[in-house]
Amino acid sequence: MQEQYRTVARAGVHESEINRSRFLCSLAPAATEQEAQDFVGRVRKEHPTATHNCFAYVIGADASVQKASDDGEPGGTAGVPMLQMLMRREVRYVAAVVTRYYGGVKLGAGGLIRAYGGVVGEALDALGTITRQRFRLATIRVDHQRAGKLENDLRATGRDVREVRYAEAVTIEIGLPDADVAAFTAWLADATAGSATLELGGEAYGDV
Repeated sequence: MQEQYRTVARAGVHESEINRSRFLCSLAPAATEQEAQDFVGRVRKEHPTATHNCFAYVIGADASVQKASDDGEPGGTAGVPMLQMLMRREVRYVAAVVTRYYGGVKLGAGGLIRAYGGVVGEALDALGTITRQRFRLATIRVDHQRAGKLENDLRATGRDVREVRYAEAVTIEIGLPDADVAAFTAWLADATAGSATLELGGEAYGDV
């Protein structure tokens, strides 16, 4: 797995006008290919009278899924430059739809490539990106007596506390960078006089 990846900070729309054509780039984070396809479908429904709704998306921290569509523009002049911009900016788990309302002036192949790729780059600049780091999910079990202080200590030291559950014992779900596991295990034993247990789980990504 990749140690980290970048994605768009939030969903949003950025508009540019180029030679009287309107280009609206809609961007959104997408956790799965289905989410990306659903987003493309929603944007198309919002702009049924547009000349083109071209799209590109990249799913997977390692960019394992890459798709693009020219939606009627000359082959390779819309979806591909959009996808190339996403890849060049190293953003992942992201979907982009560029909606074009034709303004009467033909841009030519080079102009289209610059327009479609450029508006995606401008949208990324406008909406911003965030970095997500790979974490190991871990479960701490601790008695009620020590749970409150331990949770406060975890939050005070900037640990990624994901969930706290109270039952016979208290379980605290956290995210740990792999490199920190050994040091954290020692810290936990010290902080709880050896009374807490730590169970390592799967992997996930969290905001840095």
